Amino acid sequence: MRLARRVALVLIVDLALQVVACAPRPIQTRTAPEPASQGHDLSDLIVLLPDPDSGTVGRATVSNAFGMVDLAGARAATVVARNQAPAPVTTLTDAELQLAIGSAFDALPPAPQNFILNFRFDSDELTAESRAVLPEILQTVKRRPVPDVLVVGHTDTTGPPARNVALGLKRAEIMRKLLVETGLDASLIEIASHGEADLLVPTADEVAEPRNRRVDITVR
Repeated sequence: MRLARRVALVLIVDLALQVVACAPRPIQTRTAPEPASQGHDLSDLIVLLPDPDSGTVGRATVSNAFGMVDLAGARAATVVARNQAPAPVTTLTDAELQLAIGSAFDALPPAPQNFILNFRFDSDELTAESRAVLPEILQTVKRRPVPDVLVVGHTDTTGPPARNVALGLKRAEIMRKLLVETGLDASLIEIASHGEADLLVPTADEVAEPRNRRVDITVR
């Protein structure tokens, strides 16, 4: 009897298998119908991977009517076959992971890329060093099949908080305009402002800290 194997990256659940996870992001669990008999049994390889955004590794419990195992580390894996308890947990090497999941790994969406661009004091004008990063951001967006860009404006703690929210938004708007001028579609860009509420470098009030005068750009 041949054993066919499918792969689940703690995302796909088959054979009435239950996966309960405590991962950085919610994990969707589903139960697939019993596959039609084709002269072989079907097994599933369940692999726990780090969160693509943060690199954080969560936890997952894989269970069925016959037993249960916990996945608690990066590349922790178990195999579940029909009418059997999940196999003892093993940790796949990078080579074993690539061999096991093949093109499925390559099909995963790329992790978001983050850029920090700084502004001159009390201004919506980018520093020269930050302006030079704009072509790199554009190329990053163009490499993604369905890009999404979030631009969040920030300030230091000089001036009233309400004014800083407005200044942060103005910086985000200027950034969107610059990205559009470099060739990016405006419909792909979302903007927001945190003002002085999300300091990169914590300071007291009324401190002119250059690193806090910035926009954070996330390309997803």
